[in-house]
Order: sequence, then structure tokens, then C-alpha cells
Amino acid sequence: MSAREVVMIRFGEIFLKGDNRHLFERRLVDNCERAIAHVEGAKIERQRGRLFVWPGAAGTAPLERSLKRVFGIASLSPARVVERKLTAIEQTAIEVARLQTEQGKRSFKVESRRADKQFVPASPEISRQVGAAIVGALGLPVDVHTPDFTVGVEIGLEHAMVFSAIVAGPGGLPVGSTGKVELLLSGGIDSPVAGWLMLKRGCELSATYFHSFPYTGDKTKEKVITLASKLAGWQLQPLTLTIVPLTEAQKALRGLDEEGRLAVVLYRRMMVRIAEVIARERGARALVTGEALAQVASQTLENMSVIDEVAELPILRPCLAHDKVETIAMARRIDTYETSILPYDDCCSLFVPDHPETRAHLERVQRLESRLDIAALVSDCVSRREMITVPAK
Repeated sequence: MSAREVVMIRFGEIFLKGDNRHLFERRLVDNCERAIAHVEGAKIERQRGRLFVWPGAAGTAPLERSLKRVFGIASLSPARVVERKLTAIEQTAIEVARLQTEQGKRSFKVESRRADKQFVPASPEISRQVGAAIVGALGLPVDVHTPDFTVGVEIGLEHAMVFSAIVAGPGGLPVGSTGKVELLLSGGIDSPVAGWLMLKRGCELSATYFHSFPYTGDKTKEKVITLASKLAGWQLQPLTLTIVPLTEAQKALRGLDEEGRLAVVLYRRMMVRIAEVIARERGARALVTGEALAQVASQTLENMSVIDEVAELPILRPCLAHDKVETIAMARRIDTYETSILPYDDCCSLFVPDHPETRAHLERVQRLESRLDIAALVSDCVSRREMITVPAK
């Protein structure tokens, strides 16, 4: 018996959105269509809390590879589509279970769900009868607590679906559903992870990178562009990367403090000012950084408070409570880690003393900055920026 194939998509927290749920579902459909645009003949259908993606001639494998990177998807399952008759469901379930036994799996259970509550029998009885059919045909033991595999049955309005694989999606909310943010992207481990976490919260990213040529060379710039392309891949659309030359501003700021202990705080305040100008031009509603509390000297509560003082837009720090081990694990998961650890410097490592200030005082920082025309420095940096449209990788 042959059956049609479909990829069944389960939503994440979209279920919690009440009267606005249809807006999030529409955005998810749009993003799924973008993700599978390269798959000829694939089509998306929306039904009662599920999306169904019908494959083209290439089958479900290319759909699965693309869709498991779409934010808003909790999980997906390649499924077989059969008639809404128990005999057809049982036969297909036996075939699905047999494939699992060929991989060395034995014990199983059946889980059933009815989108159509008028379908008879009810879900528990469907599970019991389908399970009995598998036992009768294959002699497999049932284990409802820790089975080697689960056969899923879903009864839709027009079809029944039978499946065994559940592939995790990234969860969260569909990209573009919660607004635009501007990521301060360095070549390190943390900021790409912060960008990814904001994508998961439904934000659309653009990014600003501060380049201190000749102290940070073309290799560092290329590294950041690669990281931007990886984030664009998760975003499902190109990412606008703004490259800002910061060297002259850093030299001017470094000359304000003879000991240099406030250098990084001064740099960060300048970067926030510049990034905010760029963010407003792009319609972003917040800035995003990869800072984690107390990870380095500039990331104490006192220093972050002094840095934030120059911002009018919110500064979001999604990695704030992460330790480095957690951030590294996430970087590996999203495929940015190996790029991030390439041995090229970032601008905040320049002109930094051995013992930087951990508890900056706002009044002293403002007094030092008053010696310079800060607005002119910001304007100069913004005027010399380079903008790149980075395609998805």
C-alpha cells in the first residue's frame, strides 16, 4: 500500500497569542514559503493549529532540512497521508513500525490526536486499535512509558496522517513578527548568539560592526561578514551589515584618560551613539549586544549603567545571564562558533590597559567626554560607514 507524503508542522508559542494569533500564523506561513522557495512544486496548507507542506517530486527530505530552521516551528514530522478509515490507518502504521524495526527498535506506543472531534472512535480507542494491529502483525512489545519509538496518528478534516519521526524546530516566534532591532556585531562568540536569540523572539535583524583598521584587518572584517551571513540564513532573508570605521574616534577617546582605565567604557558609549543613529535610520526599535553580566570589566552593572546613559533606544542583552559555557554551546548549535574563534581581534581589544575600570562614575566619564566634540565624532564615523547586503549562508 502506498501513501502520499506530507510534512506536518506544529506551532510553538503562537498558540498563546489570542486574537492576534492569525497575524503570527500568517507570518509563519510567509517564512515557511520563503524557506522552501527552492523546492519545486512544494505547497503549504493551513488547517486548525497545523501547517501541512506538500512536497514536490523531491519528497519530504529537502523540506525537512529547510523547515527545521524556521522560527515559530516547535517541531515537524514527515508523515504518510491515508484515508480516514481505521483499516487504512492500521495498515500504514504497520508499515511505519516495520521501518523502525529495521533500525533495531522494538518497543513502541501509539499516540493519537483528532483535529476533527466528530471522527469516531475517540483518540484513546484509535491508539488501542492501531497498537493492537501492530502487535498482531509484527509481534512488538508495547511500552507506554519509555518506548523505543512512537507511532503518531492525527485525524484531520480531510485526511489521516501517520508518522514516527518528530524533528525539533527552533521554536520561538516567526521572524518579523515583533519588529526590527540593530545588533552590535563583533567577531566574538557572544554577539552572534545574541542576534540568534532575538531572531527567536520574532525580531528582524540588521547589524553594525565597528572596524578599527589597520589594527583590525580585512580578515576580521571577512569573519564578521561570515557571521552575518549565518544569521541571515536563520533570518531567511539578507541581512544589512553596516561597517563603521572607529579608529580615529578610539584614538581621540583614548587620549582623554591618561591611565586608560575608562577606555572600553568610552568606546562603548561611542559605539552606542553611532549604532543608535544607524538603527533609527533603519526603523529599528532597540539595540542588541552580546554582553553577559560580569563577564569582562566593561560588563559590570555600574559600567553598563554608564554606557546605557547615552542611549534613547532600549539596549537588549539576551545573553545577560549566560555563563560562557552556555553561550559556547549555543554558538556550536547555531554554527557560529568555529567562525567566532578564528584568531582575529575586535575593536574593543585595542588600547586597553591591564586593569580597566569596573565601577565607572558617570560624572567623571561625562567630564572627560566634554573635552571633545562628541557629536562631530559620531557624525564623522556615520558619514564614513560602508553598508553591505549580506546574503543567507
